[in-house]
Amino acid sequence: MSVRYVAIGDSFTEGVGDELPDGQVRGWADIAAQGWADASGETVEYANLAIRGKLAWPIVEQQLEPALALRPTHLSFNAGGNDMLRPSADIEHIADSFSRVLRRCDEEGVRLIVLSGANPSSQLPLGTLIQRRGDELSAAVLRRIEDRPDVIRALNWPDAELSAPRYWSEDRLHMNAAGHHRVAARVLHALGYEPPAGWWAPSQVRGGGPQGLEYYRQFVGPWVRRRLTGTSSGDGRAAKYPVWSPRTPK
Repeated sequence: MSVRYVAIGDSFTEGVGDELPDGQVRGWADIAAQGWADASGETVEYANLAIRGKLAWPIVEQQLEPALALRPTHLSFNAGGNDMLRPSADIEHIADSFSRVLRRCDEEGVRLIVLSGANPSSQLPLGTLIQRRGDELSAAVLRRIEDRPDVIRALNWPDAELSAPRYWSEDRLHMNAAGHHRVAARVLHALGYEPPAGWWAPSQVRGGGPQGLEYYRQFVGPWVRRRLTGTSSGDGRAAKYPVWSPRTPK
């Protein structure tokens, strides 16, 4: 059976931080889909419904059924990064979204790929809180799939190397191209393929981003304004690949 892979999620899966020269975002899911085609020698049908700024349950409510309607063979899911930044994040409720996705994938005969996000906490304000919540969410999700060896796991949160500044964009919250390649390498490895060696440790090094008050002005301030106004960075955005986009072997 040919591979039909659909990704759902937030900015992590959309690919924010890995911007191409034309301004479009790429990201680990795009990279992994092409790598999957290259490694298997067969065309991979690929769709990506992820939209930045989404919380876990809105991802499930807005993206899951349209993704399943495409009749995929594989579906990847990551969520919770935006929830963890909210003052009163309910970790168990966030993790329940993974149970919902798994149940629906079971019902539709779709193989689930579960990802945990990369860990930016060492370079962020309130990093200790984010570290604790990320640890709790990772553990809660793993409890929900511990008896399911058929669920493909690409767990990035424990990857200390991926937390290094050179894998992150200037906002310190989204990975750069190097980070997205490392995540794509982990996904491809979890699928049983050997990724190109350069994906694990790309040569790209992040340039010095803004520091001190300038960092807060450029990145923290706009985030706070969105919270106060009830808006999202994803408002008005559409999925970048809402229908199948074939990736052929190179």
